[in-house]
Amino acid sequence: MKWGCEGTGQESKNSENNVSSNSTAGPIALVGSGEYLSVMAPVEAALLAGRAPRYVQLATAAVPDGPSVVERWHRLGAEQAERLGVEAVQLEIATRDDANDPSIASKVEGAGLVYLSGGHPGFLADTLRGTLVWSAILDAWRSGSALAGCSAGAMALTSWVPSLRHPREGGTEGLGLLPHLRVIPHFDAFAARIPDLVTRFLLPHERGVTLLGIDEETALVGGTSDWQVRGRQSVWQLTSDGRTEFPAGSTLTTTA
Repeated sequence: MKWGCEGTGQESKNSENNVSSNSTAGPIALVGSGEYLSVMAPVEAALLAGRAPRYVQLATAAVPDGPSVVERWHRLGAEQAERLGVEAVQLEIATRDDANDPSIASKVEGAGLVYLSGGHPGFLADTLRGTLVWSAILDAWRSGSALAGCSAGAMALTSWVPSLRHPREGGTEGLGLLPHLRVIPHFDAFAARIPDLVTRFLLPHERGVTLLGIDEETALVGGTSDWQVRGRQSVWQLTSDGRTEFPAGSTLTTTA
């Protein structure tokens, strides 16, 4: 299913994603919608603050929608980078062969911020998982670069991408960076049209896994356990007992 950003899972066993002991890693941002738009520029500026003015952008999740959609994301990304006064570095990754191209992976080095934009989370995860580009992204993040995912990008950073259209049917293995989280982006719009009964089908069965709904134009920033809500709206922690709201400015802790 497509999850653009404008306007029964198994944890990954890949040790490359084990980050619990890394104290030099940069911040992570999980964004409900709005990447590259002026309303979210303060969040992206804060992620870049004190880091190299090099903004690496991947529109891979939009590839199934066609070249014109990918080009639109590239245009928006370039405009945001200009707005922020930094260099836009756009990685053209449409296949796993692209993601294993050393010349493309090398462009991640020196990033201040790496951003995975919206589209199809399963396609994004399947394209990047276990590749040179994903390894380069992890290396950059461990060395202090910020890492953000919006909508599909946020979902893919967890270890399991649920099927929001058909929640009973499972989903797709994610990239596994945040195995203790599941993310529902565009949560305010999603919750308005989908009953809580369906949302409860998305609750993870594994102990220690937290399900979070992130409203549009809202970001959860921090990682991998301590977070702050930034942006226009709220983040919601979802359990079998209901929802707990964390409005902008709130902090929350998740068990990593």
